[in-house]
Amino acid sequence: MGWSYRFWVGKLYPEGTKPTEYLTEYAKRMNSVEVDATFYRIPSVSTVEAWRDAVPEGFRFAAKFPQTVTHAPGLAYDAERLEAFLRHIEALGGKLGPLLLQFPPFLKPAHPALDDLLEKLPKKRLVAAEFRNRRWFTEETYKLLGDHGVALASTNRPGAPEVDTAGFAYIRWEGDRKAVDAERGEAQVARGAETAAWAAKVRRHLESGRDVYGYFSKFYSGYPPSDVEALREHLA
Repeated sequence: MGWSYRFWVGKLYPEGTKPTEYLTEYAKRMNSVEVDATFYRIPSVSTVEAWRDAVPEGFRFAAKFPQTVTHAPGLAYDAERLEAFLRHIEALGGKLGPLLLQFPPFLKPAHPALDDLLEKLPKKRLVAAEFRNRRWFTEETYKLLGDHGVALASTNRPGAPEVDTAGFAYIRWEGDRKAVDAERGEAQVARGAETAAWAAKVRRHLESGRDVYGYFSKFYSGYPPSDVEALREHLA
């Protein structure tokens, strides 16, 4: 989740790497990234084009929808902001992967409003939805997502469900902000057993023909690149 981390210089990034070079160096070792910046501000087309041009073919960006859409009370979202986001992010072209709807804990189930929002999204794009209010975890929600081909994002939060609602899987490995100083750029929490268990789930998706988009938070163990490597080893 993200690449703009100066505390990865000398580790994932070579010594002397400039911030403007972080993404290019990141893409030499990873094949996808989840963009958090789009949650706070819709990037300019030129910024999106710069992201696109900094990575090789085959790389995929996942991008969060703006909070003006996902965090609007009752999902009475700003239609102009939604349209602007979709228009700008299209500059990624074939390097655009899933778009993530990350809904807040205060958002109570409002299925008609969610149905309306999903209906407005481009059918050609992959979309995933993460709910942080457990009241959304119902058969009605899963059916609605399935009807629109939207993936229910899986997380390692206690009690979070794992339900396949689309032809691809989206997984977010989060962590404990109180237990990890993410700016140390090193693993601080042992996650080996948990990562191994998740690897088995990832393998199940892959064997069923689903692509898997998975992203580690810097708060998962403290150093996402080592988490990615551990997952890769389990899947080898």
